[in-house]
Amino acid sequence: MAMKLVTIIGPTASGKTSRAVEIAKKLKGEIISGDSRQVYRNMDLGTGKDIEEYGDIPYHLIDICNAGEKYNLHRYLKDFQIAMHSIRLRGKNPILCGGTGLYVESALSGITMPDVPENKELRQQLADCSLEKLTDILRGYKELHNITDIDTVKRAIRAIEIQEYYRNNPYEACEADRRHAKPIDSVIIGIEISREDRRRRISERLDSRLQAGMIDEIRNLIDMGVSPDDLIYYGLEYKFLTLHVIGKLSYEEMRRQLEIAIHQFAKRQMTWFRGMERRGFTINWLPYNLPSEEFLYRVESLLIE
Repeated sequence: MAMKLVTIIGPTASGKTSRAVEIAKKLKGEIISGDSRQVYRNMDLGTGKDIEEYGDIPYHLIDICNAGEKYNLHRYLKDFQIAMHSIRLRGKNPILCGGTGLYVESALSGITMPDVPENKELRQQLADCSLEKLTDILRGYKELHNITDIDTVKRAIRAIEIQEYYRNNPYEACEADRRHAKPIDSVIIGIEISREDRRRRISERLDSRLQAGMIDEIRNLIDMGVSPDDLIYYGLEYKFLTLHVIGKLSYEEMRRQLEIAIHQFAKRQMTWFRGMERRGFTINWLPYNLPSEEFLYRVESLLIE
């Protein structure tokens, strides 16, 4: 009988990956990434893949598409299902680990998403709209839980395109609505870390990755043909480091603005996870600095409840 899916969530720099590896070793498991940027090849330091932490533990949905592509939730949900079923077919236990709340929550909700075609006429109608105007239009379709929908004009137009498709295809919209989906049975572990410790670890990790060559990673991606605009699209490290590499930010300004942005991002992650609890998910919060044996004992206890 298959064990419940174990899900590890938490803000950036909380130590999710190392905890997931501990669980995978204990439960003979394999890890499925729940991170929207770790899917890209050659984007390692900026996305915090920490591949060396996995050791001999198999992992999935990391390095599965080229930098410059536009991976999305629709593709993720299909890839997640394939990975989870393949792990179970091998008699192993899947462990979902990641900080992209939208991806993790959507996967756990059991929703499926249709292939939404491009609507050229709608795109032409929206082409000259400001991001503020597009945001207002999108609010007319739905409540905005996912702020990444309104990060850029391009994303906002795509989000409106999807909602317009759902309006005209109610059956497929129903399948994409978690109220009508069959959720996945999962024990969700939240890595709890104080605001002060989180801020300290974020700053330490940022400096460590800058010293490890994160700026060179950006230069290499540009040399490979990935456009600066595409890198900026990925946000956070890729946005600010690219602006530095192309001469629009000094090193000091880049580091300062990036540090602020990561702190803000971690705060938004926690807001999402608290929202998940309000939306009916039970998250078992465990301190980030629990000794390994106690952490594993508490996870196993939750699995047999």
